[in-house]
Amino acid sequence: MTFSDLPAGLANALAERGYEAPTPVQAAVLDPDLRERDLIVSAQTGSGKTVAFGLAFSAQILGSDGQVQSTGKPGALVIAPTRELALQVSRELTWLYQNSKARVVSCVGGMNPSQERRELKSGATIVVGTPGRLRDHLERGTLDLSELAAVVLDEADEMLDMGFREELEEILDAAPETRRTLLFSATMPRPMEALARRYQRDALRIATGGGERGHNDIAYQAVTVAPSEIENAVINLLRFHEADTAILFCATRENVRHLHATLQERGFSAVALSGEHSQSERNQALQALRDRRASVCVATDVAARGLDLPNLSLVIHVEIPRDAETLQHRSGRTGRAGKKGTAVIVVPFPRRRRVESMLRNARINAEWIDAPDREAILAMDRERLLKTLLMPVEVDETDRKLAERLLNERTPQELAAMLIQAHRAKMPEPEELLINSPEAQAAARKERQRPGFDDVVWFRMDIGRQQKADPRWLLPLLCRRGHISRNQIGAIRIGPRVTHFQIPRAAADKFADALGRTAGDENGGDVHIELSPDAPQDSTRPSRNNGPSAGRKKGASYAKKPHKDRPANSPERNGVPGKKPKPRKPKKRPV
Repeated sequence: MTFSDLPAGLANALAERGYEAPTPVQAAVLDPDLRERDLIVSAQTGSGKTVAFGLAFSAQILGSDGQVQSTGKPGALVIAPTRELALQVSRELTWLYQNSKARVVSCVGGMNPSQERRELKSGATIVVGTPGRLRDHLERGTLDLSELAAVVLDEADEMLDMGFREELEEILDAAPETRRTLLFSATMPRPMEALARRYQRDALRIATGGGERGHNDIAYQAVTVAPSEIENAVINLLRFHEADTAILFCATRENVRHLHATLQERGFSAVALSGEHSQSERNQALQALRDRRASVCVATDVAARGLDLPNLSLVIHVEIPRDAETLQHRSGRTGRAGKKGTAVIVVPFPRRRRVESMLRNARINAEWIDAPDREAILAMDRERLLKTLLMPVEVDETDRKLAERLLNERTPQELAAMLIQAHRAKMPEPEELLINSPEAQAAARKERQRPGFDDVVWFRMDIGRQQKADPRWLLPLLCRRGHISRNQIGAIRIGPRVTHFQIPRAAADKFADALGRTAGDENGGDVHIELSPDAPQDSTRPSRNNGPSAGRKKGASYAKKPHKDRPANSPERNGVPGKKPKPRKPKKRPV
C-alpha cells in the first residue's frame, strides 16, 4: 500500500510534509489485511513509527469520506512514557490529521489539568498522554473511553520499566473490549508478553529494520581521553563538528547543571533538559533548539526517548551509558528519517574495556579516535569559512554603496582579513588537550611541573562536592586562612566530602601555623583544615592541576594532630560540617 491509497486528507498532509513513500514500518501497518487486527510492532527509533501508528488507526476513526465522524468522545488513545514523547506524538498527529477535522488533545504531567479538562469536555478525537495523568482524568470522570476504537502503547516496554503497569491496566480495563490495541515496543520482556496476552486478541508480531541494534544512519565514534580532560574534549568535539543541533548526555542533574554552565561561559548557545526542570522550562528549551536560538542541549536520559529535533546531527555521550539499550536510545536522537548523524562516546582511559564490551554486545562498530586538537579544529574552521564566504549572495544598493566606501578606505586584503577575524571572534576557543595515551599523559604532567612543587605536603579540608566545593572560592579561602598567595597552592583534588590540596614543603609550617590562628574566624574560619595522612588517589575530576600528584616523603616529620580549637568529637572532625555524630545503639542480646 502506498500513500496515494490513503484518504485524501491524510495523503495531502503527508505530501505537504515531503513524505513520498512509506518507510518499512509504515508499509507494514498499512497492509489492508491488517486493518482490524491487533499488532505488536518492533521498529528502530527514527523509522517513522509515530506516523505509522497514526495511519494504522485511521480506519477506526475516519468515515468513508476520509473525515472524522465526530461524537465528542475520543476514538483513539495514545499512551507514552514521558511528557516529551507524548507532546512530540501530539504534534505529529496534529499535522497528520489537520485536513481530516480531527481534534488532538494532550494530557501530560506538569501541564495545567484544568485546561486539559476543558479541552476534553469540548470534544477530542485523539487523546495523547502519559499513564499517570490519563488515569487521573479517568478517575475524575473527565476522560470518557466508552467509544474508544483504538489504543496505542508507544514505548510499551519503557512504561513497564518505569513502573506504570497499574496505570496501564486501569486504563485498558476501562476501554471497550472491541477496541483495537497496538503495542509499539523495542523489546519483548516477560511482563510485556503478559500484558499483550491479557489485552490483545490474536496479535500479529511485526519486526522491521532487521536484527541490527546499531542504527545504519549513525556513525559511531569512541574518543579516549584522560579523566581530567572530559570537558575539554567535549568542547573540542562541539567546535570540530559545528553541528546545527547537538545533544550532550550526562548521568545526573548536577552534572547537567555544571556542564551547561561551563558551555555558556565558553560562549556556546546551550540549553539544559533534566528532571528538575518544569514542563514550561522544557518546552522553552526545546523550542529554542527548533528555532535555532540554541544549538546545544545538555540533558539527562529523560531526553533519550521520543525527542525528534530537526537538524540534530551530533550526539555526545559525555558520561558512558549504563547499558547498550541506553546507548541505542540516546544515539537514536540523530540519524532519523534517512538523515545522517554522528554519535560520540567520550571514554576515560580506565573505562575503555567496559565500553568495548558494551559495543560488542550491541553489535555496534565504533571507530576509536583521538579527540580533535586545536590544529584540527582550526583547519575545519578554515574550510567552513571558505565555503560560507564563497557562497553566492544577493546585494542590495545600500550594501553595494557601503562596500564601495570600504574599498576606498581599505585594501581588499585588509577587508578579507577583517572579515575572517570577525567570523572567528564569534566562535569559542578550542582547548589544549593532553597527549592521548596514559604514558604520554604522565610524562606531560611531569614536564609541566611548576618550580617549587617537586616536594609538597598534602593538606585536607572537610568539604567536597556534596557541599558544592569549587576552586573559585576555595582558593581565596585558603589564601585567607593560610596567609599565602595563590601561587603557593598546588593541585586541588575535590572529593565527595573531602578536598585535598598541595602546599610546597618550604611553606607548609607557616601555612599550618596560620591555620591555627585563623580557626573560628569569619569568612571560612569554620572550615576544618588539617594535614592529610596520605596523598589522595588520582582523582577523575581534578579541579586544579598546578603540580604533580605527589605525597609527602617517607619519614617526614609531619603528623596528624587534632586542631587545638576543635575537640576530637566535634562535628567538623567527623567529616560532616554542622552535624553531630549519631550515638550507636547497643545491640540487644537474645534472651
